[in-house]
Amino acid sequence: MADVATSAVHFLPINELTPAGFAPFGEVVRPAAAGGQGVPSKHPDNPKLVLSNDRPRLWVMQLPHVGMGFSKMARHRLVTQCLGSLTGGEWFISVAPPGDLSDDARPRVEDITAFRIPSGHLIKLHCGTWHAGPHVSGAGDLFINLENEDTNTSDNHIVTLDQECRYKT
Repeated sequence: MADVATSAVHFLPINELTPAGFAPFGEVVRPAAAGGQGVPSKHPDNPKLVLSNDRPRLWVMQLPHVGMGFSKMARHRLVTQCLGSLTGGEWFISVAPPGDLSDDARPRVEDITAFRIPSGHLIKLHCGTWHAGPHVSGAGDLFINLENEDTNTSDNHIVTLDQECRYKT
């Protein structure tokens, strides 16, 4: 594998978040009317969650500034993960399709897609989707994170990429 520090940087164009564009990687969770305003609890736009492998964990993730680049990606093969900013600011995430679920698998840099997540939106990642982020351009942010209680210990597959990736801003 090439040394990430000496490889040319791969700049990722930032895509606007749409349900169709994000579909290979997960689902977009958009605001919906609540309460007596007529939205049924079994709505077709509800994200399809997979949290049955362990106890679900809903937590507030305090994310420090990590910059707008990365050289590693992670995935969770057994669980979906939902992420969203609690402060309402826009943020960024890079994703690659799940593909091969073996331990030897790794995303190809050319398959990584970057998205801008607008205020008021959350995302749900499909099981196995590679991801780097959330990333914010400011000092940091608070994120809501829904996954399993042991996701980061028993279902966290992290790989180092052949190249550093940065958002093309």
